Amino acid sequence: MINKDLLEILACPQCKGALQMQDEKGLLCEKCLLLYEIRDDIPIMLIDQAKKVGKSAG
Repeated sequence: MINKDLLEILACPQCKGALQMQDEKGLLCEKCLLLYEIRDDIPIMLIDQAKKVGKSAG
């Protein structure tokens, strides 16, 4: 689990926006819709390794 103090200072490397914790999946940038995975308690903050997430249409 990510330390709350660390989460407060982390920002999306693409837009510099805030990140939200998404359970054990990773850190989500709601502006860019990118999910940065967490592996071995380390956030992988590389844009090219982030997963694009989409909002469902409807």
